[in-house]
Amino acid sequence: MYRKILIPTDGSAFSSTVARAGVEFASQIKAEIMGLYVAPEYQYPVYVEVIPPTYPSEEEYQASMRKAGESYLAKIREAAEAAGLNFSGFVTFSDATAREIAHTAEQHHCDLIFMGSHGRSGWGQLLLGSVTAKVLSICQIPVLVQRLKKEAAHG
Repeated sequence: MYRKILIPTDGSAFSSTVARAGVEFASQIKAEIMGLYVAPEYQYPVYVEVIPPTYPSEEEYQASMRKAGESYLAKIREAAEAAGLNFSGFVTFSDATAREIAHTAEQHHCDLIFMGSHGRSGWGQLLLGSVTAKVLSICQIPVLVQRLKKEAAHG
């Protein structure tokens, strides 16, 4: 069956709920878990001749996003450790989130990707829904899509 499961997260409440379900699934089959947070690439200010002094440097941005990603992954790590499962977590940077998820899963020899049908609420939910659809269309390994009721995403 599945020995190593990739669980991507965006840090949203819905994503955290999906991650808990992924850990529960992995514990039933005693699979290793790999968490992934894909942060957007650093963007230089557009149409500005001089970068404002309050605008973060690329290094500051990356440090901030790594810290945020590590805090999102810590929730998955804690659940995995409580279930007695091996865990590894990664923060990467890419503007092609779906491609990065599929690439990371293949690069780390994952057998399955466990992800939510949507992520953030509102417009972001549509965006992350499209990420899930793209992962499904480009990935060469199985993808298990967890669909949750709206009420569950707020808890």
